[in-house]
Amino acid sequence: MTLLVVGLSHRSAPVSVLERAALAPEARGKLLQDAVSAEPVTESAVLSTCNRIELYADVDKFHAGVAELSTLLARHSGAGLEELTPYLYVHYEDRAVHHLFSVACGLDSMVVGEGQILGQIKDALAVAQELHTAGRLLNDLFQQALRVGKRAHSETGIDKAGQSLVTFGLEQLAGGRDVETWARGKRALVIGAGSMSSLAATTLVRAGVGELAVANRTVERAERLVRILSEPGGPGAANGLAARAAAMTSVPAELGLADIVVSCTGATGLVLAGEMVAAAREGNTAPLALLDLAMPRDIDAAVHRIEGAHLVDIESLADASADAPMAADVDKVRGIVSDEVAAFGAAQRAAHITPTVVALRTMAADVVAGEIARLDGRLPDLDDKQRAEITQTVRRVVDKLLHAPTVRVKQLASEPGGAGYADALRELFDLDPQTVAAVSRADTRADRHDARERA
Repeated sequence: MTLLVVGLSHRSAPVSVLERAALAPEARGKLLQDAVSAEPVTESAVLSTCNRIELYADVDKFHAGVAELSTLLARHSGAGLEELTPYLYVHYEDRAVHHLFSVACGLDSMVVGEGQILGQIKDALAVAQELHTAGRLLNDLFQQALRVGKRAHSETGIDKAGQSLVTFGLEQLAGGRDVETWARGKRALVIGAGSMSSLAATTLVRAGVGELAVANRTVERAERLVRILSEPGGPGAANGLAARAAAMTSVPAELGLADIVVSCTGATGLVLAGEMVAAAREGNTAPLALLDLAMPRDIDAAVHRIEGAHLVDIESLADASADAPMAADVDKVRGIVSDEVAAFGAAQRAAHITPTVVALRTMAADVVAGEIARLDGRLPDLDDKQRAEITQTVRRVVDKLLHAPTVRVKQLASEPGGAGYADALRELFDLDPQTVAAVSRADTRADRHDARERA
């Protein structure tokens, strides 16, 4: 296993650097394709959220891999390599597995235990599968990470500590008051219609806001979200929610009507400039609460200085989360992660020897076939029944002789330091390295075909 991850997150970098390094959605696919085109990389996947950017890869050289992945992150983000380098972290092999599993369980999130990261990991895998940049290693890794995250949430009380970034942000806006009491009857504006914005809209509706406007660059997506929230059985049906979709050009007017604003778009520039918010505040004495969940930011930081406006953004959430209490079950989750990392490593090491075992059995089958052919030449009078019985007997002998060694070598190979057993097996049986490599290539082609089928 040659797994490598290079990245930066809210734990390693200030929000200002994360903001400049944020990847636009269209840049992620190009990053993956450039990564697998690089000499030391055979597979790649990128996990990009509002508070982390991580590039995962299967590499054949550690130092060359680190240099290549770091350069690619800088090239495709908005920050230069010199600016990123002090904040980048690197994890290799088991440490990289441990990192992703911890991320999947919410242990590395800004709000410990939050479950939204699982959806983001699933999306990262789906993109890598769609672009065919994920092979056996990354498919296995990300799928196992999803299972580990689900296990942590089902077997422990991590959810007691965990909450979505939306909920945490609204709690900060509410200033310690109950969110439902604070939001009930207010007029809300949600800018964006992606997953985070949809979660924000749903949370606000369930909290009892009286009116909701959803603004999005593509109005049809905003309309679809409004329909989902308002339809019979939806979260807004019970309280008679007044919801509407709006174009982005209507945001200044909607801003003047709102008590609560939540913005999370994929825009590369500001969506709400300070002047726009100040204009909406003219003649309005009611307080305006704004939550910016975008990276890079949607709302001008100058809004902090506007009287009557209270802005909570990713930077202030990072500061607030540093003091958030951790659940007692976090230790249980850490134990789950450690166990799952060991199991994943063992499975990968065992899989590494499989092509050698397959090549050994192929060689044995060829030897049997050759000896049966020689027997046919020496004993041409054997009838079909006799020939079949002799062939089956020889095969059984060979299978019995190979069974115990191959089972044992797989067990030994799964243990730490077991990588050398494949080399020993090749040496003892004089296996052709090209035959073993051909089995590995066939496995890789099958893995990529499976990935395309899943995508």
